[in-house]
Amino acid sequence: MEYYTKLERGSLAGVSESVLESLARALQLNEAEREHLHNLARAASPSARPRRKPSEAVSPSVQPLLDSMVGVPAFVRNGRLDVPAINGLRRALYSAAYAQDAENVNLARFAFLNHRSHVLYKDWEKTASTAVAILHTEAGRDPFNKSLTELIGELSTRSEDFRTRGASATCASTAEATRTSATPPSQTSTSPSTPSSFRTRPASP
Repeated sequence: MEYYTKLERGSLAGVSESVLESLARALQLNEAEREHLHNLARAASPSARPRRKPSEAVSPSVQPLLDSMVGVPAFVRNGRLDVPAINGLRRALYSAAYAQDAENVNLARFAFLNHRSHVLYKDWEKTASTAVAILHTEAGRDPFNKSLTELIGELSTRSEDFRTRGASATCASTAEATRTSATPPSQTSTSPSTPSSFRTRPASP
């Protein structure tokens, strides 16, 4: 565990794949945590350098697709939990978030900095913990993302709830994150088949 903690602090470099796998087995890490461990090791490597960030712009075809899903509250989010595209039903459900900042909606910022999120999310505790886990995982995957670092810094400064959860954050797998964020606030089901949340994928440069 001390070895893993050092990795999270970025104080280890040049760790071999075999050592990482042995550590993952010893700590009984799940798939998401194992991926995070490898991301941390790569970030700590002397060869790691900030790279030009591929665009995460949503394809023009996505919004019409979302709009066609008239009976399902659907949206697209990225690793920062920004919402670059959303359909009318989902936007109506998230009217409180859009009332705060219609042009730059961020689900993590809404969850931790807007008291109305406690009304919107039936299980706010789970939603908040999942949001932290998603950001924690994304930070390991993309440690040089300035906008992500700034968002985490802002939430850490302004929200005690975020700081508390961040201190003991675990990693979220893509499937887990989608199940949680896909659930309409008025429902309790977390069925993975609920087709209402999509993660953006970086486009080719």
